[in-house]
Amino acid sequence: MSRRLLIATHNPGKVAEYRSLLFDLPLGVTWLDEVGITEDVEETEDSFQGNAILKARHYAGLTGLWTWADDSGLEIDALDGRPGVYSARYGGKGLTDADRYRKVLAEMIDVPDAQRTARFRCVVAIAQPGGKVDTRDGTLEGVIAREPKGSHGFGYDPIFYIPGFHATLAELERGVKNEMSHRAEAAARAREMLAVMLSEAEGGEE
Repeated sequence: MSRRLLIATHNPGKVAEYRSLLFDLPLGVTWLDEVGITEDVEETEDSFQGNAILKARHYAGLTGLWTWADDSGLEIDALDGRPGVYSARYGGKGLTDADRYRKVLAEMIDVPDAQRTARFRCVVAIAQPGGKVDTRDGTLEGVIAREPKGSHGFGYDPIFYIPGFHATLAELERGVKNEMSHRAEAAARAREMLAVMLSEAEGGEE
């Protein structure tokens, strides 16, 4: 039996990545635009897990489809975990990516190198229409650089330095970044969870 899985995003690039990841599961992968949904869910929770669950449950209830949703952002230890769930809107509306990471750099100007640890975190939630939901997460550890470097990526990538690569995320080619990113780790774990969920659901219908 083939099910439809709704990816809760309006981003076609993200859909393509997830379709590639899930290609060998008995699923038909669709996304918000394809099923005619234009509304966004307001992310009102105070954690990545909470926001991912909120989105997954909302769209699963709206469409009657199994739904995959994620939430991610940057946690900086010296800033008590900020920008966290506010990563995409840190500093307020109307700011560019560069405005946001320069705000972070300004806040950390006096923080010594040994205390500039940070991580990107991603949580994927998969919800069934009946309300059942589970999550998997992924992290990428690094430190906040003193100045931006690199032209690849987006968001905070130019100031997120990975010691093992001697480079910021923005200095890495997209293929390299995608293989070791927080989103890739969370998605791989969620894929394993989804395979088990499908198997259990199929067994329950026999």
